[in-house]
Amino acid sequence: MTALLLSLSFVVALGVSVALTPWIARTARAIGMVDRPDGDLKNHREPVAYLGGLAVFVAFLVGFSPFYGLDRQVLAIMLGGTLVVLLGFLDDLGNLSPLTKLLGQALAVLIVMKAGVAIKIVFLPPLVSYPLSFFWLLGMTNAFNIIDIMDGLASGVAAIACLFLFIITLSSGQTGVATMILALMGAHVGFLRYNFQPARIYLGDAGSLFTGFMLGALGMVGVYARGNPVAVLAPVLILGVPIFDTLFVFITRWMRGQNPLKGSPDHFALRLRKWRLTVKQTVVLSYGVSIFLGVAALVLVYGDERMAFRVLFVVSLGLMLSALWLRRIDMNL
Repeated sequence: MTALLLSLSFVVALGVSVALTPWIARTARAIGMVDRPDGDLKNHREPVAYLGGLAVFVAFLVGFSPFYGLDRQVLAIMLGGTLVVLLGFLDDLGNLSPLTKLLGQALAVLIVMKAGVAIKIVFLPPLVSYPLSFFWLLGMTNAFNIIDIMDGLASGVAAIACLFLFIITLSSGQTGVATMILALMGAHVGFLRYNFQPARIYLGDAGSLFTGFMLGALGMVGVYARGNPVAVLAPVLILGVPIFDTLFVFITRWMRGQNPLKGSPDHFALRLRKWRLTVKQTVVLSYGVSIFLGVAALVLVYGDERMAFRVLFVVSLGLMLSALWLRRIDMNL
């Protein structure tokens, strides 16, 4: 019965997303809700519809709600996610100030934490775990917004992250969390049909912020350190691509003395494009890295402590060398 409900959650979310996304794309174009090329950071050939995040949000709700009971934590995550979608939608309509968006996101994070959703590590006192939980979820909410710069990139990486989070949560008996993750995965897989190059619709802030918030929250409630304490870092690896891009962009801008919150072509994906890769090659390579990091996370969770440390060393070294190489790509040429 559990397997059937899990399958239905994914299939329903997928079906709703596939059916709803083109209608939302047509509606967005009809009312002028499009992302227009600006010759700077936006280099697509013609205007592309926004509001794809609404399709992902609705598909997730329809795919999850009928198949699992809504307990206190689940309701809090859904309420926080709804608030984030609303903030993103208002920003898509007319550009909210960064402070307004940040305050709204902080409220959504606090709603989730009030329901007991937080990073729980035995050796960390609440004085450390609660601030860590707050900044983790706030950071992840914005990380997918930062990575949403190329056709199919954010949605594909999100779907892959969902797959690995699902494996871990299901194996630990967290059926409710696994159902939510599958619904989110189905919503993104369906949306990806219209978002992969050439994209006919974008997630917009509503979709990218919602995706980051949900994956950050669902990543916090998983049970990881069953075999060894190093496994608590598994969600960091699973969500490693958006985390890497966020840190890379912020550090690169900071080193140049530039405002880290101001847009610039410092993203790893844009640097790969500047190097020699096409959009599709860049996105597929990002998928491959996401899968590699997801497999590494599984080794952390199911392997012994010695193996976990080895994997962390290899991954950390690889990411540092990648960052140094990407920094050498001249974006001014």
